[in-house]
Amino acid sequence: MSKPIRVLIVDDSALVRKMLTEMLKMDPDIVVVGTASDPYVAREKIKQLKPDVLTLDVEMPKMDGITFLSNLMRLHPMPVLMVSSLTVKGADVILRALELGAIDYVSKPKIDIAHSLDQYGEEIISKLKLAAATEVKPLSNIYRQAVKKLNADAVVDKLNGTGQFMTTGSIIAMGASAGGTEAIKEILMAMPASAPGMVITQHIPAAFSAQFALRLDRVCAMKVCEAKDGQHILPGHVYIAPGGRHLLVTRDGARYHCKLNDGPKVNRHKPAVDVLFRSVAQCASANAVGVLLTGMGDDGARGLKELHDAGAMTIAQDKDSSVVWGMPGSAVKLAATDRVLPLNMIAGALLTSKLTADRYRT
Repeated sequence: MSKPIRVLIVDDSALVRKMLTEMLKMDPDIVVVGTASDPYVAREKIKQLKPDVLTLDVEMPKMDGITFLSNLMRLHPMPVLMVSSLTVKGADVILRALELGAIDYVSKPKIDIAHSLDQYGEEIISKLKLAAATEVKPLSNIYRQAVKKLNADAVVDKLNGTGQFMTTGSIIAMGASAGGTEAIKEILMAMPASAPGMVITQHIPAAFSAQFALRLDRVCAMKVCEAKDGQHILPGHVYIAPGGRHLLVTRDGARYHCKLNDGPKVNRHKPAVDVLFRSVAQCASANAVGVLLTGMGDDGARGLKELHDAGAMTIAQDKDSSVVWGMPGSAVKLAATDRVLPLNMIAGALLTSKLTADRYRT
């Protein structure tokens, strides 16, 4: 019998600490070893109790959660699940936490909506188990190395004029979940402004997607935006699926368009990667490249297989560079991938005609 997951809850609200404790007690595989009302108490309890995973509030007295997380990941890296109000105001903070190495995030429990607590409990338990099973890596170092290497690859490719993707008929579709916000950023930072149009589904709340797109747009040569219904997909542009709506791609003659759909969740997600990939397989087939990055579960694996079977080049992020190898690992099991690559080779692969020329001659 495996040992239970030891959790330390860090939150300045006594009521939230109590609610989280009661929810987690319902699962026999989890034991709450302690709680802390601020980061200074948490620091001592981490030393004493040696938890497997931490839940961390964002706004706390004495030291905010982001500062504490930054110190923790530098001195004592461990799995952390952020707990925050999922609002537009809090989006930038959570995205910063993911940059620093937090595994995932959940909303604050809604105390006044009793019927939602069971569903909330299932979500936080699932994400805590994922976090506890995740090997925390020095992600910021990995990503910085990736940027340096990939920027060089992109410049060489652009100067030599050997890029395969100068036509408007090509499209890149990308999907990710846990750990994906940083992986996506580092790939996009290495792509030149002349790259083909890209469509991306990242599992993200509705309040976060616009801010996520804005943050990417500030650091990338390509133009990044939150996708709008009916929007033309143009070279040099990146379209992020809005949280809470599926993103599909349709084709009208030689032009691709974004189509937003408010249908039911697929694989428990909206937006879902499988929805995006299937639509791209149907309208672009061999003129597409599919990329499946780090994430929990198997969303995107079947869609990547459909892309592969339609003649598209397909790439999965490898295990060592993934925060969670659930989604790309599932694609590998389905034989849906042409290449399994570390993060620091994916942008280069997207920009190298050697990998794609045969497929685009059809």
